[in-house]
Amino acid sequence: QVQLVESGGGLVQAGGSLRLSCAASGSIFSINVMGWYRQAPGKQRELVASINSGSGTVYAASVKGRFTISRDNAKNTVYLQMNSLKPEDTAVYYCNIRWIVSTSTGNYWGQGTQVTVSS
Repeated sequence: QVQLVESGGGLVQAGGSLRLSCAASGSIFSINVMGWYRQAPGKQRELVASINSGSGTVYAASVKGRFTISRDNAKNTVYLQMNSLKPEDTAVYYCNIRWIVSTSTGNYWGQGTQVTVSS
């Protein structure tokens, strides 16, 4: 089993910053992709950013230049630094870890953390 524990959400004014953290524990394959997704009310869950175990990153166009994803492989932890926040960034943010190899597959989600940006 794999557990993902998120922290760092909250309420912030537009233009402010927040940092999300997600620590993974359990039977995790070392070569994996960790990412952050978000879901706003009435909308589908969407990718915000992801980072693989080699530190390659992918960002949604809407957050590029404002958000930075990073990871600590030794701690199986992924971070999302969110700067210049906008009201449209308001959503529940979910951490994800996934891998596909010949002997193992995994796709796990955190419980979600609320981010609210006031105008």
